[in-house]
Amino acid sequence: METKEMFQRELIDLQVVVQDEEELFELIAKRLQQVGYVNNGYLEGIRSREKIFPTGLITEYLNIALPHSDTEYIERPFIYVARTTKPIKVKQMGDNQEMEVRDLFFLGIKEPGKQVGLLQELMVLFQNEAFVSELKTITEGEEVFNLFMKQWEEVKNG
Repeated sequence: METKEMFQRELIDLQVVVQDEEELFELIAKRLQQVGYVNNGYLEGIRSREKIFPTGLITEYLNIALPHSDTEYIERPFIYVARTTKPIKVKQMGDNQEMEVRDLFFLGIKEPGKQVGLLQELMVLFQNEAFVSELKTITEGEEVFNLFMKQWEEVKNG
């Protein structure tokens, strides 16, 4: 499955009202389960994985987090785009330092071999200043969806 096929309009929410990472994980897990993307173990899966391997990233233009669980909890591949109405604290990848983030991309990967490639593709996007500055100004899920579709086309067509 191509990365761009993992994006669905229904999996973009730019007005997520939560107090912390825990509340966010519960909310997203519930939504994903309701629409059949994940199974019962998913919430525990992202919680435990995040404790061992935090996914917060400070990139040059935007702080992001890329929470994901083991593949056994994923029913259908997805990328869930969540933007919180106020920053929440997460731990940074690599050194576990606390950082603040509003933009999170929950990755539902079914094939373990695809994980590294997907992370690399996303990192390339987040190092693109034009892409990130456009992403930051967007307030509608439909616009986020279109922005990512446009980017994947440009990447694919070189």
